[in-house]
Amino acid sequence: MTLLPMTDATLDPLSPPEIEALFTRADGQYLFARWGRPIVPVVFGVEDQTVSILKGAIEAVVALAGHKMAETDPELGANLMVFFIRDWSELVETPNLDRLLPDLPGIVARLQDADANQYRSFRFDEAGGIKAAFVFICMDEAMSAVPAETIALSQVVQTILLWSDTAFLGTSPLAVVQKDGPAVLKPQIADVIRAAYDPVMPVAATDPPHALRLAARLPRPS
Repeated sequence: MTLLPMTDATLDPLSPPEIEALFTRADGQYLFARWGRPIVPVVFGVEDQTVSILKGAIEAVVALAGHKMAETDPELGANLMVFFIRDWSELVETPNLDRLLPDLPGIVARLQDADANQYRSFRFDEAGGIKAAFVFICMDEAMSAVPAETIALSQVVQTILLWSDTAFLGTSPLAVVQKDGPAVLKPQIADVIRAAYDPVMPVAATDPPHALRLAARLPRPS
């Protein structure tokens, strides 16, 4: 999968306050995390063609970040689980899913009340890095109208880092460059992902000055 020409001289890099907002949660807490181990994906509920699209998006975003994938996770087997469903009630009926999502009935009730069509849950290691992520996509009418490539890229981008719960409420990390075509990753978001995976950067941070360190690693227009 091609993400996008990842540089655009016409776009200014995000400012430190803009980056800080991407990782500042609704309660005011700054909370950043990246994957601390290779990503091992598994996909449920779709045909092989869609599985290939999703795994292609994962490979592309992981390559962008300079991170790694693996065949298996020694602790969990698979650590990025993606579920496609038709109705949130299916989650309650899925065997053993309550082991992954404590308070599963409560989560389902909140998703139904919010008329949501996607949900992501993360697990973290002792250093605060991401060690597992569970992604649920409810294929309602709105989601069914979106190209599979766009769904895949959007979910992977929003899972490669622990973004704020409000980071993309008013905007999207993707952009449409061709009418009726799949969306592509915005260069400015791509730059933040690359900076976040710089080896000298921590896998997790709770201090807002971390955003300044990210900003210092963004490419500057020539």
